[in-house]
Amino acid sequence: MGTLLETGAITPEWLVERIAGRTGDLADAVADLIRSGELAPGDRLPTVRALAKSGDLTVGSIVNAWSHLQEQGFVQTRRRGGTVVLPPRDSVPERGIPDWRGVDLAQNAPDLSLQPSLSDALMSSLGAETLNVFGRELMTERLRAAVADGWPFEPQAWATAGGGTEALLLAVEAAAPPGSTIAVDEPLGPGVLDTIRDLGLHAIGVGADSDGPRPDALDAALRSGAVAFVFQPGAPFAVDHVVTAARTSELAEVLGRHEGVWVIEDDSIGPLEAEPLPSMGAVLPDRVIRIRSYCKAYGIDVRTSVLGGSRDLIENAMKLRSHGVGSNSRILQNTLAFLIGSDDAQRSVDIARDRYTSRRTALLDALGARGIDAYAGEHSLVVWVAVSDETAALVALARQGISVGAGSRSFVEPSGLNLLRISATQLPDESEGIDQLADLVATAVAESAREYFD
Repeated sequence: MGTLLETGAITPEWLVERIAGRTGDLADAVADLIRSGELAPGDRLPTVRALAKSGDLTVGSIVNAWSHLQEQGFVQTRRRGGTVVLPPRDSVPERGIPDWRGVDLAQNAPDLSLQPSLSDALMSSLGAETLNVFGRELMTERLRAAVADGWPFEPQAWATAGGGTEALLLAVEAAAPPGSTIAVDEPLGPGVLDTIRDLGLHAIGVGADSDGPRPDALDAALRSGAVAFVFQPGAPFAVDHVVTAARTSELAEVLGRHEGVWVIEDDSIGPLEAEPLPSMGAVLPDRVIRIRSYCKAYGIDVRTSVLGGSRDLIENAMKLRSHGVGSNSRILQNTLAFLIGSDDAQRSVDIARDRYTSRRTALLDALGARGIDAYAGEHSLVVWVAVSDETAALVALARQGISVGAGSRSFVEPSGLNLLRISATQLPDESEGIDQLADLVATAVAESAREYFD
């Protein structure tokens, strides 16, 4: 294996030294290193910028090389996870068992086969009377009518944004100026903490018990100067809790004692929730904004989330969107409105919800049968696996072509457990595939324990 940085990545200097003098292009040179074993499965290649600074290579040539290597099955580039060397193709079982190199168990991407067709929804949107009329609408009347009855409180204002991540980014940026502190309901979904830090904000984690975020932990965060609270009423990433209506009321009481603190309710899986979620909007109407995302239920190309709540916070958020001139396509908004009211789409969502739950339960059972400590909240879309050494376990799974999430990236501070995060949405339905994954996870857990204690 090549020389590693503390982050687990191959150093640019090591790679430049190894490829110097080799014939052929960069992709061929790196492929030769992989074939020879000098680059091993699980090794993370340098970033494009770092490698370009260390040699005579251009950014374009490196991007092309990494792309060619991925096409040939030598590496896989993962969002926020870098470019990682994969195991040889002939080391991955081909029959009856998933090729894990093509499965992202880290990002909670929905199963495309379980999402409703967009054809009728898109066609219905093309008959809108306001289509292509010059002007800017934050929300179409069709979409407002579709979402209003299911909203948990009467909002002062409505707006739309792209996906749920964009809406959350806008709301957080509107609520918390750079340099300020926000309280966050842990654990968070992939990338949320990175986004918060990119905005120049300091996060304080609010720990939970079985009923949701603890009131005392929220109070401590607010006393430390937090100006906003990001709350996940559906607990889609919970380790072992749900959020009850009673606990939500207790949290609202705490917030009532701290004037001026904004509340951002993040309903990140929208229609995939099995039942209506609690809200603080009725108690704190001037201070709550709720975001509902539909991408996991209906597909990423619907690309429309809904914001409803405090007029002041929504106005501030919309001013930040493309300097106040951005708006969502009426076609996409009305497509979403059709899907929300469609019985066929609802049946697809119900099937997906049941399938995700079954997959999560199957993996929990399989891991438990192998003596592995694994956890998941009742409504969680992820399975958490306890390991002795997070990095060692991640590398051990990467050697098998398996991409899972680092639990440390979902918590502001160490949670007391070293955890891996495995998405339930991309798991196979067949017991053979679940059993194989459980075996590989068990092996990774054992390897991480040996490295930790040796």
